[in-house]
Amino acid sequence: MTSPMSREDGDRFRARWEAFARREREELRAMSPEDKFRQTAALFASAQAFGWSEALASEEEAVRARWKRIRETLRER
Repeated sequence: MTSPMSREDGDRFRARWEAFARREREELRAMSPEDKFRQTAALFASAQAFGWSEALASEEEAVRARWKRIRETLRER
């Protein structure tokens, strides 16, 4: 069993993740729309290659119903 994380270890861990998140945001801001589109297209293609399209499609109606309820609730406010 591992020992509990000390406060200093936690602070260092958080600092590393904050640095990582900053760098990731910088890279995403610098990325061209074309590159972002290519990455999105690659994700969709991988879903098809792994056979996930059918599973995702089976949940589509439930997702549409949730968004419909959200829109209706926001309109009522």
